[in-house]
Amino acid sequence: MSDSNGRIAQLFLRYATPFAGVRRLPVIGPAVSWLSALVVPRDSLAWMQVQSGPATGIWLRLNPRTGLQVFEGGGEPEVQAALVKLLRPGMTFYDVGANIGFFSLLAARLVGKTGRVVAFEADPDVAARLREHAARNEFSWLGVEQKAVWSEARSVFFERTDPAKSPDRGLGHVVKGEAGNAIRVEAVSLDEFVKGAVAPDFVKCDVEGAEVEVFRGAEELLREKRPTLLCEMHSDENMRALRAQFAAQNYETKLLDANHVLALPR
Repeated sequence: MSDSNGRIAQLFLRYATPFAGVRRLPVIGPAVSWLSALVVPRDSLAWMQVQSGPATGIWLRLNPRTGLQVFEGGGEPEVQAALVKLLRPGMTFYDVGANIGFFSLLAARLVGKTGRVVAFEADPDVAARLREHAARNEFSWLGVEQKAVWSEARSVFFERTDPAKSPDRGLGHVVKGEAGNAIRVEAVSLDEFVKGAVAPDFVKCDVEGAEVEVFRGAEELLREKRPTLLCEMHSDENMRALRAQFAAQNYETKLLDANHVLALPR
């Protein structure tokens, strides 16, 4: 979708998405679905600016059918609030499992030109889109690493989400073997990565269940640099294991919401 169609996409986000239930009505529903598919195809992406919250004005290429929450600036408000509270100009921020980069872009705004953001995203198509977002917002201090983060440096299989189900492919994850949508990608551990890069002051992690593996590969980083950690947990088992690991490394943890843990060095 070209920039000239961005206004149509915004109208779709504002008015068509909230009335999605109309599509389930007999007779009217199929007609509405046909018309919306004609006006805004399912694979559409349009440049739009976040409308509210701390990310107001940031540009992203959004799918008009699924991007309402990002467009309105309302996704994961507790995480946004934590970044606003804890990030300062000049800090280095790592976004592990960055997806299209909403939080990477917000962090880039908060740390400013004297800071650094490193966004890790394993899906090559999503990583390319994230690079476009950084360029459009002129955040030259935001770098994208098209890699998975794991307990060690090696190649892993990464299962990409079917774009028909999730246009932003936000549920991609590492799997044990080759599957239907799996591709082989390079993986790196945080301990290895920081040997050639500025170590982070803050690490945000959202890796769809691989949280334990990520922090198994970051023990030296947590012991020596002591960054603040914000991690989304995708199972009770992972939450228990990671909170125990963080406590053993002398971190104090607290729940931001039902799924997010903030860990601060004591």
